[in-house]
Parts: sequence; structure tokens; C-alpha cells
Amino acid sequence: MNTIILMAADLVAITILTLALYLRRHRRRDLVVSYLGMNVGVLAVATALSGSAAGVGLGLGLFGVLSIIRLRSTELAQHEVAYYFSALALGLIAGIGVEPLWLTLSLMGLVLLVMFIGDNPAVLPAYRHQTVVLDRAISDENQLTARLQEVLNGTVHSATIQELDLVNDKTIVDVRYAVRARRSVGANAQLGFDRPAGAVAPAPRELPGSELPARTPETPEQAVPQQHTSAGVA
Repeated sequence: MNTIILMAADLVAITILTLALYLRRHRRRDLVVSYLGMNVGVLAVATALSGSAAGVGLGLGLFGVLSIIRLRSTELAQHEVAYYFSALALGLIAGIGVEPLWLTLSLMGLVLLVMFIGDNPAVLPAYRHQTVVLDRAISDENQLTARLQEVLNGTVHSATIQELDLVNDKTIVDVRYAVRARRSVGANAQLGFDRPAGAVAPAPRELPGSELPARTPETPEQAVPQQHTSAGVA
């Protein structure tokens, strides 16, 4: 009975991990298939081996063998590797079936909770990791940091020079930085409604009290008569 409960719990857990967490956040369908297939495969093998005397040892050996597999088709990011091992751990925990039952279910829930929090976009949203190629050979650390902060519009936490090309005047840097918060701009300023056509800077605004006085209508006595001249025709 516990085996059926653990298998059902594993299917629910891997569905949450792949469809509710990974697919919604990263939108990569091929890895969803990989996570599902690997989890169910590990679950089946671990369940079959759990009845033998060396079930736990073989399960841990299976975990070690699968952990050294290198996927050569496409490169995996670090968060995708984390999902990979989480799917592997879920299948192995459910297949081995640690007693009591609540402990196994708690361990599976712990894996899901860690992935939910660790890969949440709200956790350190401004932090970035990027490889930058500069069109100058900069060896001074202070100058390099200042240049990177100007280019990336952020605060540089670490900058590791991967290549310093003095011949071609080029620097390749591995940068970890935090993006600075941008100032909010009004909708009119974004669309350019506050500046005249062809102007670079916004149109100057009139100060209060600088309006010109209203012109009073002239009386007939004050009005200057206009003289009409007619040109003769030769």
C-alpha cells in the first residue's frame, strides 16, 4: 500500500516541479520531457531494487552513476542542473521508500519547497551574470569596474578578466553585477508630447505670473487710420 502511495506522490511532485515551476518560469519543453522520463525511470528502477537486501546501496550507486552523466546535446544552465537533480532525487526517494511514510513525503515536499523559493524571480531580481567584451584593453581594476558600471548601468560585485588582448585592444570580462533602479518617466515624456517637433530638450514651461497682460481693445480715437495707396497703371 505504501508503494502505491509513494508512486502517486512522486507523480504529483514531478508534475508540480516540471509543469508548475520549471515550464512556467523557463518555457523549455525539451527539458520537461527529460525531467519526466528520468524521474519515472529512476522511480521504477529504485522501486524494483528496494526489495533486495542491497536496495539502499544500489539506489545510492544509481544516484552517483546518473550524477556524472554529461548531456552533450545542449548546454544546461545552473538552474536547469538544479531541476535535473531535483527530479532525480524525487524519483529515488519515492522508489526507496524511507520509513515512516510521513518522512518520505516530507523529504519530497522539502525538495519542491527549496526549488520554489530558490528559483523564484522575486529572490534577488536585480542580480545578473554576463560575459562582456570591451573594445579597450583595460588592465587596471578600478578603471575596468568604472567602465563596466557605465556600460551595464549597474553596481559591479565581481569582474574576472578572461582575456586581455593588447594587440587587438580588447578585454573579455566575466561580470556579476546588480542592475540599478531606473527612474520612472511620465507617459507624456516617454511619447515625446512635452517637447516641440524637432526639439531635443523638453519645451520650457512658463513660470507662474509671467503671462503677458491682456491687450485692451483700442477706441476709435486711439486707432490709427490706415492709408490706402493705389498704384497707377501705365
